[in-house]
Amino acid sequence: MKLLQLSPGDLRRQLAGPGVWLRTGPFSLRVRSDIPSVGEGLAHLYGQFEVRSAHEAFADFHVSVDASAGLRRWFRPQARFSFDGLQPFKPLPRDQAFPMLEWGLNWCVSTQAHQYLIIHAAVVEKNGLAAILPAPPGSGKSTLAAALVLSGWRLLSDELTLIDRATGLIQPLPRPVSLKNQSIDVIRNFDSEAYINRASHDTIKGTVAHMRPPRDSVLRQHEPAQPRWVIFPKWEAGASTRLTPRSQAQTFMFLAQNAFNYSHLGADGFRVGTALIDQCSCFDFRYSDLDEAIAAFEHLSQTADESA
Repeated sequence: MKLLQLSPGDLRRQLAGPGVWLRTGPFSLRVRSDIPSVGEGLAHLYGQFEVRSAHEAFADFHVSVDASAGLRRWFRPQARFSFDGLQPFKPLPRDQAFPMLEWGLNWCVSTQAHQYLIIHAAVVEKNGLAAILPAPPGSGKSTLAAALVLSGWRLLSDELTLIDRATGLIQPLPRPVSLKNQSIDVIRNFDSEAYINRASHDTIKGTVAHMRPPRDSVLRQHEPAQPRWVIFPKWEAGASTRLTPRSQAQTFMFLAQNAFNYSHLGADGFRVGTALIDQCSCFDFRYSDLDEAIAAFEHLSQTADESA
């Protein structure tokens, strides 16, 4: 059963009661909330995801986003994120409840899923080959990833690249794409049919909205991909589109520093990271025009097909 098959009333009652069980990539979640905007966000962005009875199904993560009690329920109302009864974050304004759920789920995966080497990077796939897109905030990483998946690439993840330690393959986690500030209107103008939910303002990341993941990406969320490229995107106003080769050693050091659990994994983190770099071509990528950027990625994909 898919979440979109739940009526608004059933979704609201389950969230307020036993919770809604969801499958996202390799993980199962049980989500509870008494805040209407959380149910609205789930209905609009997770409609294609599998749901089951929360009473019967095992869940990897039990999470909730609930309204703060006491005075904060009415005066400057707040929302609290909980994971297995613990509250790892300070409360946020209640109108940021849905982004808080998304950030909390990222935190759950990045701190608990050590069967993977977890890199802070977007990742997209075409013809079985994946492009990992690591970059600091403000680089245009999510904007580029959103444009690529709206142009035929498969979304594997917007934030967390999961490298299976046993196989070296990338495990998909195709949840909603987080767009910030100017990127929201950029993607709306790029594809008027893309669904982007109501924006939350004045968050720690500025204005935030989420784009619904493509249906095909969700349906193929159990289909791993082979790493092929590590590409560091950087949007620069007026820049010509160009790919510049980058050294594997430099790339490895950056990925190690930006992997959530590299030090936790010890020698195995080094093994998985070096094996990843050995099979990837590494580039810096500058762009200012999304159509030109997509054409450059298409050329990479075609070149890989021809050399296979």
